Amino acid sequence: MSKDFILNVQNGNVLRITAFGIENINSAPCLILVHGFKGFKDWGFGPYIGDYFSKKGFFVLTFNFSHNGVGDSLTDFVELDKFAENTFSIEVDELKELILAYDFGFFGDSSNKGIGLIGHSRGGAISLLVGSGSNDVKAVCAWSTVSDFDRYTDRQKAEWKKRGYLEVLNTRTKQRMRMNISLLEDIENNKEGSLNIEDAVKNMNKPLLIVQGKNDLAVPAKEAEKLYGWSNKDFTELLIIPATGHTFDIKHPFEGSNKKFDTVLSKTTKFFKTNLN
Repeated sequence: MSKDFILNVQNGNVLRITAFGIENINSAPCLILVHGFKGFKDWGFGPYIGDYFSKKGFFVLTFNFSHNGVGDSLTDFVELDKFAENTFSIEVDELKELILAYDFGFFGDSSNKGIGLIGHSRGGAISLLVGSGSNDVKAVCAWSTVSDFDRYTDRQKAEWKKRGYLEVLNTRTKQRMRMNISLLEDIENNKEGSLNIEDAVKNMNKPLLIVQGKNDLAVPAKEAEKLYGWSNKDFTELLIIPATGHTFDIKHPFEGSNKKFDTVLSKTTKFFKTNLN
């Protein structure tokens, strides 16, 4: 059974959330799915994952960051002004607020406070940053995850600073989506501190599963290997899925699972069953 929630967070913003497995909340650990860049909770595999893990006995939260651009529509990018103003630090703070809301009973009372994070792409990096420093998060799974937020060329940065924004094309919707200078400033001001993914992984002395498609064009497999290289091998597993890409061959709108994604889900389930009990 699923139920929708709206959580008021900082600066008058809201997180739109779907909880799966409400019937499990009193006894089961909580899994939080963290979407990536140009992602949203109802993209492709989102609802499928929520249903899948709830049937495996977990309480599951999927949610939209307040500045991901979809707003009330849930599936269309109708808040491009907010998308333009988004920063990584906003997303870190909002994930922390969601965890606190769970801890303090916003979704219902729970006798099992174990939390696992599943982050995809940029959401994987946000999960690493939050999970590394949180006593509430007991395990983290990073799918197709970036190893560095500073992914822009010097030429792009120069143009960004000159114009005050950088445009990216959403190849699915054909929309040109702006990112304001605030995002670049966030990277430059915090890449050695609160947004340092390397430090987060090196300090993460808790179970970590890194899953990567071998043929990922958006986030090359070498980034997963870099994350694994930084990690404590006593707590970390690396799974490379051959002949698949950034979303493990899942599309939007959702057309069903496949053997490769089934492998990802099976491994992720085993990982959390082992480390959240």
